[in-house]
Parts: sequence; structure tokens; C-alpha cells
Amino acid sequence: MIKQRMNKRVLLLMLLCCLAVPGANAAASPSSTSAAEAAEARLSFFVLSDIHVQSWDMDSKRKFKSAMEDLHRINADADALIINGDLGNGAPADYEEIKHILNRTPHPHKILFSIGNHEFYQAWINRWGRWDQAGFPNGERDQSSISRFLSFAERDKVYEDYWIKGFHFIVLGSEKYRQSDPDVKEDAYLSSEQLQWLSDKLAEGAESGRPIFVFLHQPLPGTVSGSEERGVVQHNSLKRLLQRYPQVVLFTGHTHWELSHRGMIRRDGFWMVNSSSVYEPWKDNNRPAGKGRSEGLYIEVNGSTVKIRGRDLSESKWIPEAGFIFNTSLKKG
Repeated sequence: MIKQRMNKRVLLLMLLCCLAVPGANAAASPSSTSAAEAAEARLSFFVLSDIHVQSWDMDSKRKFKSAMEDLHRINADADALIINGDLGNGAPADYEEIKHILNRTPHPHKILFSIGNHEFYQAWINRWGRWDQAGFPNGERDQSSISRFLSFAERDKVYEDYWIKGFHFIVLGSEKYRQSDPDVKEDAYLSSEQLQWLSDKLAEGAESGRPIFVFLHQPLPGTVSGSEERGVVQHNSLKRLLQRYPQVVLFTGHTHWELSHRGMIRRDGFWMVNSSSVYEPWKDNNRPAGKGRSEGLYIEVNGSTVKIRGRDLSESKWIPEAGFIFNTSLKKG
């Protein structure tokens, strides 16, 4: 019994020694996960992004199916799966393929979806099913694209919040595309109503110091890897809101940049994490990282301690450069 207690104390000291010290460009400390630590984690979930499942694309369907099977091998009892935008190209048939795969593969009971820019891509497709840039928007309204996404996700709005085992999950999403405002381009448009809603939701239970997990497909500009361009129309307002809460962890996709890149995780008053792509990770030259490559994230949470591990889903192995651990209870920095 004494030896068992000593082992637990040693494990705790090792964990505390690995905690990252926040800074404007601070990276979290690399980590590995033991079976004992996994068993003690209070919350575990997966984050996938840019799965790009299209009904005609066999490779996209194969990669998503393979990803789901690999995640189940990692942790069959994970609490949630978040698919963070660019599910397909917004076509009814794409959503049906995703449902078909999910119905035939094991996965966490709780699945959250965010809307990406590709969910609006039916505006680029003509009535014969061909890419037709000259015909944009090809009779498609952006609100029609949003309605199809909401029907699939079984929600009323592109933004929603959830409580999972006492932890706050907040999903954000774009409310416009180019039809309504050409200046939106491929970025996320967050209305004043959504931003006010976010302000209210961030305050709920924030005094606990536990991490608040926020999900948005597009990243804030100049933050995580591949985010040189704007990304979010109201990025200044969004960043100011998130910086009020140092325990926020913002997960984004969109850039496709591979998880081994040094800019995968950043801190600027709160944590920001790039989640790469299931369908096609890219190198920092915006070229594919390799034929067949597929990546995603596994997260374990114990109190205010967050552990993130990047996964090479195509090879069923961890990505050494993409393992981090940090404590969200630390003060602003």
C-alpha cells in the first residue's frame, strides 16, 4: 500500500513538472500517455477536421472509415467526438455517406459537428453535378446550405454549447457565405448575436477554472500553423472575447497543415490548437504531406490538466512532435 501511494506521488510530481508556462508564443510541453494515466482521465474525446467525405470519392470514404476504426482502438470508451468542419461539399449525398459510415463503425455516443466553408460548396455546383465557377451561386442560397447542415447535425443554429461530464464545449460556426456578402470569401462570419451568445456562454461556470473547449472550423489569423490569412471576419472581436478566459482551448481546422509542424499549438491569452485533416494533411508549402496520410487528435482531461496527442490515422501511430500537456488554471499570460 505504501509503495502504491509513493508511485502515485511520483506520477503526480512528474505531471506537474511537465506543465507549460504560458506566454505570447509559448508551446506546451511534449507528453506521452501511460495506461494508468488514461484510466484516471476524467474526460476523453477526439477531434477530427476536414474529413471531406464526398459521395463519389472512394478515398475520402475509406479514410474516414479507417479513422473511426483507429479511434475506437485508442479508446473505445471516449466521451465525445468532434468533427470540426468541412464534412463534405454540402450535398445531401455527402451527408448520407457520413451517416452511412457512422452507422457502421464504432464511435462515441456524443458527436458534435461544426460547419466549415465546404458546407457551402453546392453554390459552385450546377444542376448537372459539375463544378461551375462561372455559374456561381448556381441557384443555391447560403441559408439553404446552412439548413442542410443543421438538419444533418440535428441542431437549430450553427452555434451551440454542451456540457459533457462537467466540462463546457462550445461550437461556433459561420452564418454567411459569398452569396450574402462577397467579402466573406471562405472565412467564418459570426454575427453580433452569436458573439453576444458566446460572451454569455463563456461566463457560465468559468469560475471553476476548468478548461472551456471551443470549436470553430476557421482559425484566427496569424496564430496556429497555416493561418496567415484572415480566417474569421470578426477575428478581432472573437479574440478579445476568448482572451478574457485563459482556460479556453480553441480547436480549429481549415488549414490542413500537418500536426508535426511547430505551429500546431499556440497561446495568446488562451490556447489555440490546429487539428490538421483526416482527408489530406499538408506541409507548410501547402502541398500534400504524403499519399494516404490522415491525421487527428486525441485529448484527455483531468481537472484543469489537458493532454493532447496527435495521431497518424493512416499508420495507427502517435506523432511524437504533436504531444502536449498544459494546465488551464494558470493565470493570464
